[in-house]
Amino acid sequence: MHNPDLPSGGHRAGADDALLGAAEVRALAELVGVRPTKQLGQNFVIDPNTVRRIVASAAVTADEHIVEIGPGLGSLTLGLLETGAAVTAVEVDAVLAGRLPATIAAHQPSAVGRFEVVRADALTVAELPTPPDALVANLPYNISVPVLLHFLAAFPSLKRALVMVQSEVADRLAAAPGSRTYGVPSVKAAWFAEVRRVGAVGRNVFWPAPNVDSGLVELVMRRPPREQAGRTAVFAAIDAAFAQRRKTLRAALAGWAGSATRAGEILEAAGIDPRLRGEAIRIDDFVRLAAAHDPR
Repeated sequence: MHNPDLPSGGHRAGADDALLGAAEVRALAELVGVRPTKQLGQNFVIDPNTVRRIVASAAVTADEHIVEIGPGLGSLTLGLLETGAAVTAVEVDAVLAGRLPATIAAHQPSAVGRFEVVRADALTVAELPTPPDALVANLPYNISVPVLLHFLAAFPSLKRALVMVQSEVADRLAAAPGSRTYGVPSVKAAWFAEVRRVGAVGRNVFWPAPNVDSGLVELVMRRPPREQAGRTAVFAAIDAAFAQRRKTLRAALAGWAGSATRAGEILEAAGIDPRLRGEAIRIDDFVRLAAAHDPR
């Protein structure tokens, strides 16, 4: 995958009929009577150059099946289809989901057979028509982390993901142990993948323009260390460690372990200093911690 810093301008330089520019996005929205809503975290990309840079960063190839979450009016969808890949778009809004096939047919008629829209809540969808190879999406800002973690858990066929999220969330997902931004999203994402931030996206490429900048996050899947402890057990330890992140692990894990004394014993059995805080340890440490808490 590439490593671009995306422009903040919303101009149509380089746009063509295959993608949507600002005028087309607004016209489509008016046609179907849709206004972007904060409730659904909707911010539509209106710059074709930005779409192509995102697709290039995701390194999408023609032989892949891509899943997109929250396609909206189809800006990124068209960019993904332009590569020759097959795309399944998951959209909760009935009006937007209903309009997408017509938009694809109008702008890229040759791609109709490679596109399918699934009307579903991305937080609960558990099955897709075809197992996806990669996830590429402009995630709804208000539910970006829960949606991402749900898809990583629900679709083990995924080999990688490239998601656009709020800049602060991008920092959290890609944070390393010891940093102030390292927390629950960082560790849980690391269970599934190697995670890094790969680009910045300005505000003016969206309609409406959000009050925050955006970031691109790349996830390359790795085999979760399930042999020692399962995901549910590991995630319970993560949640407990960060529920009171200013406390030492011995104190923060007291409720999870049954007592501070027992927490200290489990930490020592896992080879972790009880005086550390959650922000100091890695996903592999949490795996050993969960395994020591409930030996198989």
